[in-house]
Amino acid sequence: MKEPQSISRKTVLLMAITTGIIVANLNFIQPIEGLIANDFHLSKAIVGVLAMLTQMGYAVGLLLIVPLGDIFDRYHLIQFMMVLSIISLLIAFMSPNAMIFAIATTLIGITSVAPQIIIPYAGFLAPAMQRGKVLGTVLSGLLTGILLSRSFSGLLGSVINWQYIYLIAAVMDLILLLIVHQAMPRDPRGHQNLSYANVIKSLPRLFTTQRRLRGSSLNGFTMFAVSNVMWSTIAFYLADQYHLGSNVAGLLGLLGIAGVLAAPYIGNLVDHRSPRLTIGLSVFFSGLAFLLFWLIGHWMIGLIIGIILLDLGTQFSQVSNQAIVQSLNRKESSRNNSIFMFSYFLGGSLGTLSATRAWSIAKWNGVCLVAVVFLVIALLGHLILKEPETLHD
Repeated sequence: MKEPQSISRKTVLLMAITTGIIVANLNFIQPIEGLIANDFHLSKAIVGVLAMLTQMGYAVGLLLIVPLGDIFDRYHLIQFMMVLSIISLLIAFMSPNAMIFAIATTLIGITSVAPQIIIPYAGFLAPAMQRGKVLGTVLSGLLTGILLSRSFSGLLGSVINWQYIYLIAAVMDLILLLIVHQAMPRDPRGHQNLSYANVIKSLPRLFTTQRRLRGSSLNGFTMFAVSNVMWSTIAFYLADQYHLGSNVAGLLGLLGIAGVLAAPYIGNLVDHRSPRLTIGLSVFFSGLAFLLFWLIGHWMIGLIIGIILLDLGTQFSQVSNQAIVQSLNRKESSRNNSIFMFSYFLGGSLGTLSATRAWSIAKWNGVCLVAVVFLVIALLGHLILKEPETLHD
């Protein structure tokens, strides 16, 4: 397959904005868990399960829908998934009880996978020596969406009924769909002569035969779990330690702008230095963050510095792993991304579930202990599986 020569900055920017707006759907629930619990008369442990359902739904979509990017024209597939995502958001808005909302939030997870179709599409269109930088820019859009979604829902949840957050999101996604239809580049591959059954059957083979994919999947699993351990319990901690509400949880999400600004530079480090170095830095920054949370998290300055370090660690992991995964066989890029991101969000859902349960047993100390367990696994994976020193061998 011919190597692409360039990808326009306009296209990269559109892809970054699109991934950011759509991925936001997954994170609206985190700062408003307390509001949902009060409205539906649920315990904090149960509302933690609702947050986990969104991520589990996303993992299912990653495993069963994202591989379609290796079969169908990605231009049309992205738009189709956006339509389904809008419908799911509207169901969440109209949910009369916790059961319907649980179904809606699962559907939001399943249908909000367009960013994970866009990411391998960006990697496919980018020349090899620019791939890390392009992916870093697109992923900075992804992280921006995650960060702003927490601030968006946290702040709005303090002034309006939390259900309207999902209505506003549906309207924003509809406007974005119209822009994508006009401006997203057409897929030069067109429809591929592959069967869905054979594509899905190939996933275990791709995982077992590609050591780099296994290493990235393990690192993504653990590092996103570590991130969600904090973000799924921060609202509880702020209320318990500082007597603060969801609006402050949302504002703290803005601290991750450091990770957004760093993403293109991380991509350059991956391109010109070593993904093994940047993966090591991801474990270091996240570990340092939870050391601060544990020792001085009861002071706001410790919490703030820890959040900045944690988001940097998450971004180092995400950009590095995506560059590794997208450097593999380009004809299988959507499937490789599907495997990696399935592991990523499976780890995120496990991090959410284990952290909310740890909070109910041992509060913040239990939450930090859960993070340490995931960090130890990440460090062992880094030392044993050994990420590549370069992507251009």
